[in-house]
This record gives sequence, structure tokens and C-alpha cells, in this order.
Amino acid sequence: MLGAVGLGPAEEDVYRRLVVAGESTAEQLSHDSGHAPADVATMLAGLVAQGLVVRRGPTAYAAAPPAVALGALLREQRDALYSAELDLAELADAHRSATSGRVPSDVVEVLTDVEAVRHRFAQVQQGAQREVRSMMVPNLTVVPYDENDAGYEALRRGVRYRAILDRAALDQPGIVQAILRDLARGEQIRVADHVPVKMLIADDALAMLPLSAERNTAPESLLVHAGGLLSALSTYFELSWERAYPLWPNRAGDDVVELRPGEIDELDSQVLALLLAGMTDQALAGQLGLSLRTVQRRIRTLMDKAGVDTRIQLGWHAGREGWA
Repeated sequence: MLGAVGLGPAEEDVYRRLVVAGESTAEQLSHDSGHAPADVATMLAGLVAQGLVVRRGPTAYAAAPPAVALGALLREQRDALYSAELDLAELADAHRSATSGRVPSDVVEVLTDVEAVRHRFAQVQQGAQREVRSMMVPNLTVVPYDENDAGYEALRRGVRYRAILDRAALDQPGIVQAILRDLARGEQIRVADHVPVKMLIADDALAMLPLSAERNTAPESLLVHAGGLLSALSTYFELSWERAYPLWPNRAGDDVVELRPGEIDELDSQVLALLLAGMTDQALAGQLGLSLRTVQRRIRTLMDKAGVDTRIQLGWHAGREGWA
């Protein structure tokens, strides 16, 4: 948690123990934390230098008020980040000016080395601010589906992820468990009968795709910068997304199911069944272990999907469509 202000895990552990204790000695901290006495002494010296800890006599130490000491470090970090943002803006302006008359070879970059491709694949996602869109083919080898660490980090940062998966990939060992995990993390995944080319698009700034569509799993790749080609790739993704089918966990949570047009998932089916049985929203939420807001949001979504305005009309539609 305090890594953002420059503390390592061991330093943070010692500092937190000192905050709770109010005052302690290096010997006692070593005993409580399990760290070697020499390491604790070094860490305390570093914490004193940062203003987070003060000495109390020859052997005792006390934590400085966290709101004051950590607040100062956080302000320094914010100032440094603000300065870096200004530098980035200046560099971006300089780059735009230098590349305003660039030739096609500047718009499309060719990568052939495996490690270079892996590095750029991670770098593109690390730089994403809003959304990453991808199209995935079976048997990925350069960066296997389950080894996209940069993607997991971006999801944690709040970047939206949408992926279209070739249906044949669902037969690969372990892929369903990986999909269930990613759905739980917030990624949106759809499946298509065929994905002709693997692709990654970060915001509307960069895209990566194979040098040859016939060699989807080969390392040779193209890095496409903003421009007409990238706009075309984005449009192609969106058209493919509209035609693909959303994947959802099944009721048991051990497999995925496709949600076809006009269908509802298993949880919505349960919500409808209990709603039509006369349960109140609150009782329904308790029965399914959901929050009241989640239940009401799902009912509203079902009404929108059915194109109706009242719950009575929703019941008629559900009976006609076999939803419940």
C-alpha cells in the first residue's frame, strides 16, 4: 500500500508496527517482525531519513504522525507526477510536429523479434487510458491467453477490456477457467464462429496485429499508429463485436455459456421466476444473495430487452418467449 511513497514491503511492515506500538526499540521490532536486527536497524535509519520515524533516546524510536509525514511524501509524489505530465505533453507536441509529414513506414512499424513483440504488447496495454479491444485466435504462442500480466494490471487500473474470441479456442485446455477468471475481473468477452486475425487496439492510439494473417501465431507483427488504417481496424472490431455472442458463467460457475439474441442468462431467469412467483425485490435479493440494487438493475435491463414499460408486461413477454 505504501509502495507509492517509496517504502518496500519490509519497511512498511516495520513502520506499521511502530505506528501501532507508538514507541519501540529496534530489538523489539526485530523480535515482533521476524526481520534480522541488522536489517531492522537499516530500515529504521531509512525511515528516520524520510521523516517517517523519530528517535526517542539512545535505543527507542517513534512513528511521526502519519497524516503529516506521509502527506508530505504524497505531495512530493504528486508534484513529481505533475511535472512528468508536463514533460510528456511537451514531448507529445514535439513528436506530432516531427511526424506531421511522416511517410507510411512511420505509421506502421514492423516487429520481428519475439522479445520485442512481447515488450511492445505489454507496453501498448500499459499506456492505455480508457479501453483495450482485442481479437483472439486459437493457440496463441507469443503471449498465451493466460500470461497477459499487463492486461491484468490495466484491468486493475480501471481500463475497460473487450475481447472477441474464436470459438475454436474454447477447446484448448484451461481456457474456460481463464475466461471465468477474466469475466470475474470485469472483462467483457464475446465469442465468434471465426476470428480471421488476432489484434489488439489500445484506445484510439495504437494497434498490434500479425504481419501476415495466414500466420496468426507467428511473432512477426505490425504496430499501427493513429491514422486512417487504425480507424479502419477500430471500425472492423466494432462491427465484429456486434455480431459476436456474449459469454457468461453458467449457474454452477464452472463453465461458460453463450448469450444469443433474445436469450437471457441463468441468473436473469432465476430473477424472473421469483419475480413472477410474487416475491418482493427485497425478498428476491435475499433469496439469490444479491444486493437490492443489483436485482432492480437486472429487472430494468430485462424490461429494456423485452421492450416493455411495466413488470406486468414483462411477465407476459417472459411467458411468450420462454424466459421463465
